Amino acid sequence: VQLQASGGGLAQAGGSLRLSCVASGRAFRPYIMGWFRQAPGKEREFVVAIRWSGESTYYADSVKGRFTISRDIAKNTVTLQMNNLKPEDTAAYYCAANYGAKLNAPLSEYDYWGQGTLVTVSS
Repeated sequence: VQLQASGGGLAQAGGSLRLSCVASGRAFRPYIMGWFRQAPGKEREFVVAIRWSGESTYYADSVKGRFTISRDIAKNTVTLQMNNLKPEDTAAYYCAANYGAKLNAPLSEYDYWGQGTLVTVSS
């Protein structure tokens, strides 16, 4: 399984960006797809996860109401719409696939990772 993230860039505070993650590989049938982020000098942290089959979602409090995750099974794609961006959202964003069943699974339980896509939010 390979995950390819894209869509990062520069935005002003209050602006929007849309990230995409396309999966390829045989039998791509994860239970959960997630987005994580890592700011410079900080640990990677959870942002949001979605259940691949049923669209149940789980958001970090810091992004709730501003970010929206969705998935397109036919295209093996997960999208993260980020609105009302804040400077503290600046980070490298990573998509990941989890073949376990918990929406709130920790980072260590994710099985596959994409490369990061950088999001920079200026004040």
